[in-house]
Amino acid sequence: MNLQMNHDGTITHRASHAASRLRRRAFSLVELVIVVVIIAIIGAIAIPRLSRGAAGASDSALIADLAILRSAIDLYTTEHAGTGPGATIVNQLTLYSDAAGATSATKTATHIYGPYLRTVPPLPVGTKRGKNGVFVETVAANNPPGGAATDGWWYNSATGVIRPNLAAAETDDAGVAYNAY
Repeated sequence: MNLQMNHDGTITHRASHAASRLRRRAFSLVELVIVVVIIAIIGAIAIPRLSRGAAGASDSALIADLAILRSAIDLYTTEHAGTGPGATIVNQLTLYSDAAGATSATKTATHIYGPYLRTVPPLPVGTKRGKNGVFVETVAANNPPGGAATDGWWYNSATGVIRPNLAAAETDDAGVAYNAY
């Protein structure tokens, strides 16, 4: 504590230079409240945007996964003289196969085709998110999947069409049914 005698004989208290600097640097309660309010406003704006971004990322992942699956089916069909994968599509795409479509875990003199995928990707959207099984439809009619089976994907072996195995009510942000992708 610094005391100083003035010309008129009175004594005044003079704060040290460090103490006065400390008081000037400290935040007042009002300043802290303002900062907290600003952070809350930024959070209220940013969190919904991030949530929408995550949904958009899942839709993009679905489009990419469908492109990969469709390319694998097309390549299989080309290498097997126009015959696409059948009821054993998962094995036919992830294992080696012969000209007739019979599969083998190892490459042999006759099992020279494939594998086209390491694994079937899990469905990235909807109520069956994370499921990578494939429900196989054998009827030539190109009926859209109805989501009844527990598998993530729906494949029509008669037409070669693969789609998400979700009900028509499950849609993206634009209202497009995932099973119509």
